[in-house]
Amino acid sequence: MIAVRRWGVLSGLLAPVLLVGGWTGASDLRPDAYDAVQRTISELAALGAPHRWLMTGALVGVGVCHVATATAMRAAALPGRLLLTLGGLATVLVAANPLPAGGGSSSAHTAAATAAFIALACWPALAWRRGPRTPGAIRVGPSMAAAAVLLAAVLWFAVELSAGTGRVGLAERWAAGLQSLWPLAAVLVLRRSNATTPACCPATTVGGP
Repeated sequence: MIAVRRWGVLSGLLAPVLLVGGWTGASDLRPDAYDAVQRTISELAALGAPHRWLMTGALVGVGVCHVATATAMRAAALPGRLLLTLGGLATVLVAANPLPAGGGSSSAHTAAATAAFIALACWPALAWRRGPRTPGAIRVGPSMAAAAVLLAAVLWFAVELSAGTGRVGLAERWAAGLQSLWPLAAVLVLRRSNATTPACCPATTVGGP
């Protein structure tokens, strides 16, 4: 079995490029004073926002890239790949359920964003395998460490969001940015390691002997 399809590297690379490019371009094109430290990414795609198509398209692209990367990453355990897929689909739903014009909240948007952040933070914890020849990106130690870092970033964002300290945009960008980078790191390690999945790591088990 192929450890990771070649096009998985492309989808892994495009996710952070689209995300950062989307929020940078959409904020730079706004005619008003938009503070990326204080204001969220979702505001860039809200109904009535200037050039909202740019951030909306970026979110859809990021979600599709995560689904493609999960499909390509054959060596990772299936539960982790499914959770990464769920995170990608939830990201598309974030774009499909924008915030209302003029501010305010949306229950559908909040639910989709929550699902996306949790799934994209937790998927490494379910993607690891055992075995002496298992590539580093999907060993239990690196996978659990990655999940811990990603969850810590999401927790910081949640704290900033609830406390209203004026750094919610910064915290969200750190969380979303890190979540877009780990799938890329994983596929790059898998491509540089064994060309095929080790025999000790059957495709349907997590942490198997």
